[in-house]
Amino acid sequence: MRTIKAVPITVENFQAYGAFTKVLEPSGYNLGEFYPDRCHFPVNGRVPITFSPLVTYKPEQYIVDNAEFHDYTCEGVIPMDDDVVLHVAPASPGPVPELTEAFIVPKGTAVRLNPGVWHKAALPVHNDVCHVLIVLPERTYHNDCVVVDYAEEDQILI
Repeated sequence: MRTIKAVPITVENFQAYGAFTKVLEPSGYNLGEFYPDRCHFPVNGRVPITFSPLVTYKPEQYIVDNAEFHDYTCEGVIPMDDDVVLHVAPASPGPVPELTEAFIVPKGTAVRLNPGVWHKAALPVHNDVCHVLIVLPERTYHNDCVVVDYAEEDQILI
């Protein structure tokens, strides 16, 4: 099993995987108290965007034993009440666990994962439970989600 370290998310170290904006600490151009267009989330046609609550639990060890990706859409991840560890690997034709990186995402930060980026649920850093808002086009979990379990030798400890 390989071990990696989760690092704080920055524009520079995360740009290959997507984008993010600090919802609880907005900055930059604004219209009064409104900070428009901070994290683009492209969608296609008539498919509505959905906001889905996800409850995640702090594990004893942060072990990456599987990952998923979506071919045709971005995924939004917004930790609501704790900082989270989010693991990602570059978009590729097959799983690339050896390229996995882990980021610490502060609570209240909206993250956009690009199509094809390997990932899985964001896990709490401090609390036993974290509530995460997932943003996806309707039914993505059914019609555009590939999950791959890693062999034991490919699993990663964060």
